[in-house]
Amino acid sequence: MNHDVIITCAVTGDDTKVTKSPHCAVTPEQIAATAIAAAKAGAAVVHIHVRNPDTGQFSMETRHYREVVKLIRESGSDVIVNLTCGMGGYIVIGNEGLKDTPAPGSDFVTQETRMQHVIDLCQEGKYRPDIATLDCGSLNFGEGNRAYISTPTYLRTGAAICRDLGVMPELEIFDTGNLWFAKQLIKEGLVESPALLQLCMGIPYGTPADPGHLLAMVNSLPEKCNWSSFAISRMQMPWVAQSILFGGNVRVGLEDNLYLSRGVYASNAQLVERARTIIESMGARVLSSAEARERLQLR
Repeated sequence: MNHDVIITCAVTGDDTKVTKSPHCAVTPEQIAATAIAAAKAGAAVVHIHVRNPDTGQFSMETRHYREVVKLIRESGSDVIVNLTCGMGGYIVIGNEGLKDTPAPGSDFVTQETRMQHVIDLCQEGKYRPDIATLDCGSLNFGEGNRAYISTPTYLRTGAAICRDLGVMPELEIFDTGNLWFAKQLIKEGLVESPALLQLCMGIPYGTPADPGHLLAMVNSLPEKCNWSSFAISRMQMPWVAQSILFGGNVRVGLEDNLYLSRGVYASNAQLVERARTIIESMGARVLSSAEARERLQLR
C-alpha cells in the first residue's frame, strides 16, 4: 500500500462528451480556474488539455496553453503543470483501404507538431510546463474505424524532445505492450530513471479496469519508477482505493468521469475532495505539490 499519495486531476480531455457537463471548462480562464480549484482541494498535479474557446472543440494551439499556464502561475499556486501531447495522433480508416483513408475525423500529425506547444513554452522560458505526456503505443480507440497511432519512432522522438527541453515525460500506458516499450525507452536512456508512468484503465479497447490486469502491469513495472493509475467513468473512485492498495498514486478529474454520483455532475474540485476522503480514510496521506515535486525529482 502507498501511504503517501500524489493526486493528479485531469481537468478536461479532448472528448466532446465532456462538454455536456455544466462544469466542463472551455476557455483558458475556465480551465485555469478549475485547475486552481482542484489544487486547492488537494491535487498536486493538474493535467491540461485546451479547447477552442469559440467552439469547445479540442485545440493544439500554443496560445491557449500559454494563457492557461500563465493564469495558474500568476495565481500563486505551486501546482505541478502536466500538459498533454496526445493530440494529433488519431487516424480514421476508410472502408476502402488507402482509397478513402484518412477519413474525416483524422488529425494525424508529426510528433514535433503534437509537442509544439511544449517546445514553444520551453523556448520562451516563462511558462514552461513541469511534465508532458507521451502515449506509449497505438490503440483501437473505441468503436468504428478510429485508431490512435504512436509508433516506436514517434515515441523515441518525443522522449528525446522532453530530454532536450528538460521536461519530465509522463509515460501513459494503455496496454501491456505500451509498458514493454516504456521500459525500452528507459533502457535506451531516452527516459531517465525513476520514470513517471500513468496506467490508463478501462478505455476501449485498451486494458480492462479490473484488479487482475492492474496487478499484472504493476508486477511488470520498471524497478525504479513513480506510477499512478486511473479508471474511467463509474470505476474512477473505486480505482483510487485500488491503485493505493497496489502501491500507486491516483488520478481523478472530468477527463475520465463526469459524475459525483448517479446523475449528479461533479466539478474537478469535488472529485479531488472525494479522492482525498478515500485516501485519508484508508490511513494514507495526500502529498502537497512541494512534496510531490521532491518525490518526482522535478527540475
